[in-house]
Amino acid sequence: MRILGKGITAKAIKEIFHNAKLYDDKDIDIFDKNSDELTIVSPGIPPQNILVKNTKNLISEYDFFLNSQFSIWISGTNGKTTTTQMIAHQLNNFDFKVGGNIGIPLAKIFKFKRLILETSSFMLHYTKKAKPNIYILLPITSDHLDWHRSFSEYEKSKLSVLDRLEEGDIAIIPKKYSQIKSDGYIITYKDEQDLAKQFDIDLEKLNYENPFRLDATLALAVERILTCKVDYKKINTFVIDSHKLEKIVDRFGRVWVNDSKATNIDATIQALKNYKEKYICLILGGVDKGVEMKPLFDELKKYKVELFLIGSNTDKLYSLAKEFNILATKSYDLKNAINSIHSKTLNLNPKTFIILFSPACASFDQFNSYKDRGEQFKKLVNIKNRLRIR
Repeated sequence: MRILGKGITAKAIKEIFHNAKLYDDKDIDIFDKNSDELTIVSPGIPPQNILVKNTKNLISEYDFFLNSQFSIWISGTNGKTTTTQMIAHQLNNFDFKVGGNIGIPLAKIFKFKRLILETSSFMLHYTKKAKPNIYILLPITSDHLDWHRSFSEYEKSKLSVLDRLEEGDIAIIPKKYSQIKSDGYIITYKDEQDLAKQFDIDLEKLNYENPFRLDATLALAVERILTCKVDYKKINTFVIDSHKLEKIVDRFGRVWVNDSKATNIDATIQALKNYKEKYICLILGGVDKGVEMKPLFDELKKYKVELFLIGSNTDKLYSLAKEFNILATKSYDLKNAINSIHSKTLNLNPKTFIILFSPACASFDQFNSYKDRGEQFKKLVNIKNRLRIR
């Protein structure tokens, strides 16, 4: 057996199959391009990779490990981690194991009979046979175009699961895909209100604001399917991860919002909706992953907003800001942005504005991950203002 990649996924498989050989781009000279040996591809490796192109017998981790397990897959552009965690939270008494894109490789949990798997478009692109018993699909918006090369290919990967569903399987998907044929039972939704009506869920009993209200409603829908009931008290004890609309209040009463998890434009657009009545100091920028950023700026025109631009696409974003007549400062890095905002807002009424760190871009130009980026944000703000976190 061969494995493409040397990361977490590959190493987990290697722990089971000790004789498996691991390859990455540096090994192209010793990689046998004519071999028919079964080769598992790590999901982060794109289809245009030279090793992928020169592999005859390629298989995904899902196709290799999934067979008779009862599984719930969660995918979509934004919210899939929170939705996965919420589903696991509601079903924690039913012996489900949680993994996939959420951090635990399938190779470490595939022997369990019940699985909840956060599922990336990368994994779905390579998966041709495996399918879930329940498929939860959050809205699909533009992301990872550097990997998929087009939105249609990205969308195609997310929807490919529906082709493999069988009678008795269930999928909950956005209403825009209602015309897609499948042997599974398809439930479509327009928004959380529509979904709540179909599953008899009382949204007034949920202690979550958007975008987390849709995540919670999807989790309760799964609970309703499997147990015929919903536990409002339990869902309201779930704690949202750090770096997702995490509010920080400083000694001057200013609110800084750490939304470092917003790695695409739709996540930032959803974050902005919470602050329509405020003047927004928005820290924006990083690696845009080949995504066209104009739709974000078209949305920004609806708000009272000032941009503080960071990361490798600072100049590109500044050009767009000028094109859309939006006030912007080239900060280039997070420290400069925070210093500028600190000086600008120090003597303003804190009730009139919000400081939102929602980059709409990936972090790997200046940080190790979105978590590292978020922690650096909190550290820099804390040094500047001696904060208390709510």
